[in-house]
Amino acid sequence: MNVLPLHGVRVLDFSHVWAGPFCARLLGDFGAEVIKVESVSRTDPERGPARIIPGARMRLYPDGDPGERPYNRAGRFNAYNRNKLGLTLDLRSDEGRELIQELVKVSDIVVENFSVGVMNRLGLDYESCRELRPDIICISLPGFGSTGPEKGYAAYGLTQEAMSGLSGVTGYPGEVPIDTGVFYGDPTGGLFGAAAVSTALWHRMQTGEGQRIDLSQREAFATVLPELVFEHTMNDRVMSSVGNRHPRFAPHGVYPCQGEEAWVAITATTDVQFEALRDVMGLAVDSRFVAMANRKANEDALDALIRDWTGRHEQYDTMHRLQERGVPAGAVLSNRQIHEDPHFQARGFFEEVTHPDAGTHAQIGMPWKMSETPVHIRLPAPGLGQHNDFVLGEVLGLSADELQSLLECDVIGTEPLSARR
Repeated sequence: MNVLPLHGVRVLDFSHVWAGPFCARLLGDFGAEVIKVESVSRTDPERGPARIIPGARMRLYPDGDPGERPYNRAGRFNAYNRNKLGLTLDLRSDEGRELIQELVKVSDIVVENFSVGVMNRLGLDYESCRELRPDIICISLPGFGSTGPEKGYAAYGLTQEAMSGLSGVTGYPGEVPIDTGVFYGDPTGGLFGAAAVSTALWHRMQTGEGQRIDLSQREAFATVLPELVFEHTMNDRVMSSVGNRHPRFAPHGVYPCQGEEAWVAITATTDVQFEALRDVMGLAVDSRFVAMANRKANEDALDALIRDWTGRHEQYDTMHRLQERGVPAGAVLSNRQIHEDPHFQARGFFEEVTHPDAGTHAQIGMPWKMSETPVHIRLPAPGLGQHNDFVLGEVLGLSADELQSLLECDVIGTEPLSARR
């Protein structure tokens, strides 16, 4: 049996919502033992409400059904927290603080994305953790970093998009900015965090030294928008929204196809690609489009011709015909189409996962295929406190009586306190 890349590495995951959980999930995907730390009084907000109230978003749950334990059925939580163990521990109690300190001693990595100062108040800041485990690696993923004038700002994906510069170039030309609806700052921060932790682990293997990683999600996201910065610093230009168009290339857009909400993205960055596009479309040679500069100057007219042509064809057929001629083109897929996509199917991208509360569903798998250490979804996301007995009993050695005592005092549990009301 192949040993996974991060086999033997233990991670304490104090994070919540998306960026931090995604960082820790990536470590779990690579084989680390990730322990998701919550409490019965404070669960990860992505679990949703403990009790369903009128107006609750039923789309959070499989088939729109919250079930008996909705806090274990929320789709996004279960996607962001697979390959993890679930632990509840009240860190406000003396018992909880003592136990978490014991866990730090036998862990390699601490992940958190609280507001600045929370870990200090819990006695789990880097210096405190290093006293317990000298080679510990601690990563913080606050929205704006732990230093600087914005360190105290609260942050979610929307604010990161705005302050990174993305919102300034997202939307229709001449209109107000539009958020993406995806909030790319979170997964970008999580990905950067996992890469930083992996680098720190490699450094520890060489030197025996741990370290603290202070990752600003805003700064991480700004690095994927270099053209915004370079246009200002090198050309003294402030970029604004151009919709789906490109500053230099034409055509460059998303065009309607036959059917309801069917679209295809098409671009041509060279004269050779455009001639192939023109040939597939059956267009006559037109002096307005003979060179890139002319195509850019007459982009409205060119887009109108392309829209008229794509509107008479099916999106996949359009994509394949253009791809066969070397023209960059891609069908704009819905979530259903992604799941049914033959390329993803051929690569085994989706994996079926059975969750005790949420049932069996396809989940996004790994976008990397490693021949020597293949990785897969090993564990569904944990139910609240699902692995208390394992973590506290087998890892820390607490007895059954001690676990029962903690349960009776609500230091641990498998049901949110708010579910009892």
